[in-house]
Amino acid sequence: MPSPQPGHPHPRTCPRPPSRRRRPSDRRARTAVAALLLLSAVAYTAWVLEVVLSTGLDPVQAYLSELAAEDQPLGGLFRATDLAAGLCVLAAAVTALATGQARNAVTPGRRASAPGQDLAGPGRHSADPGRNRWALVGWSALALFGAATAADSRLPLSCAPTSDEMCAARETAGLVPATHTAHAVTSSLAMLGALTGLVALTVLARRHHRWPAVRRFGPWLLGAELLATGWSLGAIAAFQAGRGTWALGAGQRLQVLLVALWLAVLAVAVARSSAPQALPAPEDAQDTPGAQAGPAAPEAADRRPA
Repeated sequence: MPSPQPGHPHPRTCPRPPSRRRRPSDRRARTAVAALLLLSAVAYTAWVLEVVLSTGLDPVQAYLSELAAEDQPLGGLFRATDLAAGLCVLAAAVTALATGQARNAVTPGRRASAPGQDLAGPGRHSADPGRNRWALVGWSALALFGAATAADSRLPLSCAPTSDEMCAARETAGLVPATHTAHAVTSSLAMLGALTGLVALTVLARRHHRWPAVRRFGPWLLGAELLATGWSLGAIAAFQAGRGTWALGAGQRLQVLLVALWLAVLAVAVARSSAPQALPAPEDAQDTPGAQAGPAAPEAADRRPA
């Protein structure tokens, strides 16, 4: 057999293209993230139980948080479901970040430069700083949303101000426990995280052609969420100014329902995505008939007479 020419690799050592096998750990990570997101979506809509349970609160007027107030008969149930929702979202986001989603976010059509899970979508890929940025922001925002929601459940209101005039008067006079203020802070952080995650991951899906479900429904959910958030903020301002509730409860329930729908859509998208190609496995570099065909043409060209 002719010896390899200078500058040409030996025909028996040419690596094959990377394997298309999916790593079992990648599939497990995607399944875990999708399952956690779906569980969080279910827990985050536990308030719909007020349709069949007697809470004593008007769902059109009452703060959603009043269901979990300390003086409410079912407060413990709704605090527990809020805690479960927050912890599930937090675990999903941390898992996505820990398995390489934010570091190894990639662009379709090219090979990965390093092994690792890409929960942002299928295909053969290469690193893309823009996609890394949107993925990091999106999953980090969801982690904030989960942590703030879990904290929110541990800082309940002491009473229901929209249905209890004495509670509303004490709140106006600043005579309620500090948990009322802390609850307002954690609730604001939770919604900020949810909105930021919705924006970032929708932009990621549309700019980089990932997650068909997110590309299709994300913009509509985002628009509706912004409208519901504006409604809720306006109603809260009106209530605090003594101008009525402006259907505060309906606005907040719509706001939370849309976040839950978004989590469910994201769960489906992650579950249906596939892992990118990994680097070649050690056995991929071994001798195969296809691997010997590549350098044959250059050697033949080198032997042609001038």
